[in-house]
Amino acid sequence: MTIYNLYKLLKEELGNGSSDLVTRPSGQAIRERIERDVEKEERGAVIALDFSKISIIDYSCADEIVAKLVSRLLSGEYGEKYIVLSGLNENQKENIEVALERKDLAVIAEMRDGRKVLVGNLNKYLQETLDMISEKGKVTAGDLSVALKLPANTSGTRLLNLHKKRLVKRIDEMRDGGRVWVYEKI
Repeated sequence: MTIYNLYKLLKEELGNGSSDLVTRPSGQAIRERIERDVEKEERGAVIALDFSKISIIDYSCADEIVAKLVSRLLSGEYGEKYIVLSGLNENQKENIEVALERKDLAVIAEMRDGRKVLVGNLNKYLQETLDMISEKGKVTAGDLSVALKLPANTSGTRLLNLHKKRLVKRIDEMRDGGRVWVYEKI
């Protein structure tokens, strides 16, 4: 996992003494810097945006940094990479959640107290599937079918949708003499 310290990026890009991420132009400057760095990351990289040294993030900055990054990630602009948030406090989570919900997006976050949470929108059946992956670490469509008593095609579709949303990783493994997709938590 590669950690992007937002406080450090804020200092480098804006050169002020603040620990607050506020205003759309500030958010745009930080996002553009992150985008330049993300392009250099390897395929499959997990990028953690670290908010632990940030005091506040307002809605416009949350929209500009987090929502736009996630939206562009899902459109394929960065290739197969993953973005997570870390070091969030409750106020930061609320503003980021509003920005993500307005665009029907979601991202995995680790709160300052260590809890892992989903921030944004995810329908109930995908949330159920994500919860199972979080609990077990990794699953196949067959595992999900058995555990939730679902048809194989339904399980496969759920897992693929979570992968497309970049909420789980997908790896190709050899099992029982054949290839199978394994979906694992980030």
